[in-house]
Amino acid sequence: MSVLQGLWFFVIALLFALFLFLDGLDFGVGMATRWLADGDTDRRLYMRAIGPHWDGNEVWLITAGGAMFAAFPLWYASLFSGYYLLLFLVLVALILRGVSFEFSAHALTDRERNLWQWANFIGCVAAPFFLGMMLTSMIQGVPMDKSGNVWAGFFDVVNWLSVVGGVAVVFFCFVHGLHYLSLKLDDTRSRHMLNASRKLYWIAYPALIAFVLLAFFFTDFYRDRAVSSWLITVVILVATIVGHVAASTRHGGYAFVSSGVTLAAIIAFIFNGLFPRVMISSDGLHDLLIKDASASPNTLTIMTIVLCVLLPIVLFYFIWSYAIQRRRITDRSLAEPGY
Repeated sequence: MSVLQGLWFFVIALLFALFLFLDGLDFGVGMATRWLADGDTDRRLYMRAIGPHWDGNEVWLITAGGAMFAAFPLWYASLFSGYYLLLFLVLVALILRGVSFEFSAHALTDRERNLWQWANFIGCVAAPFFLGMMLTSMIQGVPMDKSGNVWAGFFDVVNWLSVVGGVAVVFFCFVHGLHYLSLKLDDTRSRHMLNASRKLYWIAYPALIAFVLLAFFFTDFYRDRAVSSWLITVVILVATIVGHVAASTRHGGYAFVSSGVTLAAIIAFIFNGLFPRVMISSDGLHDLLIKDASASPNTLTIMTIVLCVLLPIVLFYFIWSYAIQRRRITDRSLAEPGY
């Protein structure tokens, strides 16, 4: 395996981690519109809080898919063909979430607005759940042949680990969204978000134990990459504890960073266990390796040059966009142009 092959495997993992860190908060806010909002005004405020950012945050997932297609075409072909239905459901959920912002903002009646707010909620629950299912299903191993064709049956995709993994991603996205809202809303609503988060964290600990136990028995991560897998597990646990303490002491910024680290560490756990593979076969005989799935050296070289030029520009734009939208929003914000 070459340096560039390893680099692009890392870059794709980073893109997925950035997607969960940034768009995970959008999913969490969408869930809060039904699980925590007290009426239509709250729901509109929550959606306004992520209005300037959600579509940009979604781009990281598209970029991850594009990078996978260009850098590891065989991985892209195996993953997208084997998990076609799950990825289709993720796409439908993202579309539903996307159109709900525009349609709810221009709804003529309360009934129409409520309908599209429900669409936003459903999309924000379904997208991280199905994505989490896919990521935690593939690490168990799926039926593959030597050509990389994946023949995933129902129980290869829907099983204890994948369902728990999907629920875990939904849960931490929800908590992450609450922490973001605590930084964007007025003091009363901010305290409400952190109080809800503080209570929810008690669910996280048994959920993490269940996930680790399932990963221990249904993957080879803790056997073949024991040190790094346990290290990342500790990072997830520590980030969860720090987030819990920060929410309890009403430090929304620390809580937000901690929940984001937890989501990013979940991606790190998955990609660390995959390495040096990109797809794991259930029989262990036809694993698809990084070195076999990658594009040509010339392609990777050109992609690396483009990455070095564009990534700093994109990161600067994202930091700038959040910086100029950093002020808290209130009920008066709903009367401003753009909503």
